[in-house]
Amino acid sequence: MKKITMYTTPTCVFCPAIKQFLSKNDITYTEIDVSKDEAALEEMKNISGQMSVPVTVIGDEVITGYDKKKLQKALDA
Repeated sequence: MKKITMYTTPTCVFCPAIKQFLSKNDITYTEIDVSKDEAALEEMKNISGQMSVPVTVIGDEVITGYDKKKLQKALDA
């Protein structure tokens, strides 16, 4: 199984949708709240090239925003 990391904030509108998608499919992930962890925020910016959340990393694939098709494709690959 690929390692999955999700960068979030408490005010993120799309983060709950990704969490629900992953949970519904019994997929384990690590959530990092970048509003509480400045180093993680910098890491997320370096990985994604942006400041907005959600950023989901599945293996080597970086997915910004909530794109169900991209999430499924990265999980299936």
